[in-house]
This record gives sequence, structure tokens and C-alpha cells, in this order.
Amino acid sequence: TLSSGINPRRGFSPVQKAENSIGALCRSAGYNEIITYSFISPTYYDKIDLPKDSPLRDSLKILNPLGEDTSIMRTTILPSMLEIITRNYNYRNKAVRLYELGKIYLPREDGLADEPKILSLGAYGDGMDFFTLKGGIEAILRACRIKDVRFEACTDNASYHPGRCAKVYAGDVELGVFGQIHPLVAATYGVDAEIYAAELCFDALYSV
Repeated sequence: TLSSGINPRRGFSPVQKAENSIGALCRSAGYNEIITYSFISPTYYDKIDLPKDSPLRDSLKILNPLGEDTSIMRTTILPSMLEIITRNYNYRNKAVRLYELGKIYLPREDGLADEPKILSLGAYGDGMDFFTLKGGIEAILRACRIKDVRFEACTDNASYHPGRCAKVYAGDVELGVFGQIHPLVAATYGVDAEIYAAELCFDALYSV
């Protein structure tokens, strides 16, 4: 007997609807979607100047990796974004705005991993600066009906410029961080331009 096509579970879940809405908001702001690999190289942490004692360096290792470039599971999505930004810069694209809604993998004591989703934004070129990025983030948060939004200066994240970086909160809940990538970090990627990025926790955006 053929199915009638009527299924009480058909359609998108509330989480999927939220993901689709955020994607539409990013695209309406001029950002193009990218999809990157969850496997990265351990050297990527050095490229973003991640502190040697950072817990984010504790990554799950792949038992049979194709190579060193894909030997661990990422604990931060920033290197993946910067790799694509660099590729566009090397292709001489004058202005780029990108976004990704991807997972990171945080090891647990049971040998598995928590897999939170991160909304990553990355951009450079004409018309892009700290306040342009901040305005785009505010527009996303307004559309998500997130209230009590506030920003606090962040000077202790080595990946970002200490004078052009901020954390964003909804009340007491930290949603993420954004700002200009530190010029020394940009230099490790061979990019002689101001790069702006944001890392926002989708789970926090969805729950507040």
C-alpha cells in the first residue's frame, strides 16, 4: 500500500526553522553561505594565536586521518572561516561577506563530544568595519526577538584586535564574540586587509 503522503511528523522542526530563518537573515544582509570541513589541522590553532594552555586545544583525534590537515575535530570554527576568507583574498575578490552555521566538537569524559552549532560570520573589503558587523549582528538578534542585548569590550581574545573586539550578551547569557581579526593573525594567513569575524552560539540564540 502506497503512503498517502500524510505524516504528522512532516515538515521542519522548530530548530530547523530557526536555522533557516537565521540563514535567510544572513543572506539578506549580503552574506553568502559556506560549508567547511569539521576536520582541521592542529597547526590551525597556532595560526589564530590560540593560547598554548587553552582548553580548546584539547581536540578529538581522528584514528585514520587522510593527512595532518584533517587529523583533528575542530573546537572552534574561526580557522575554517579564515581559510575561506584567505582563499577569496588570494583570488583577488575585492569584498567578501560569508557565513556558516556549523558544528564544533568539544570532548567529553566518556570519549564522545558535545556538538554545539556556531553561527560564524566573516568579511573584508569596502563598506566593512567594526560597526557594520555590529549592526548586522544587531539586526539578526532583533529578528530573532532576542531582548536585553548588550555589548562588552573584549581585550583578552588573542585572535581579535584588542581595541576592536566585543562580546555580545542577552541579559547574563553570553552569545558570542565579534570584531576585527588581529593584524598579526591576518598576516599568518597572508591577508593584507582588515578582516572582521563573529562567532555566535546558535544554541544560545535559540534558547534565550
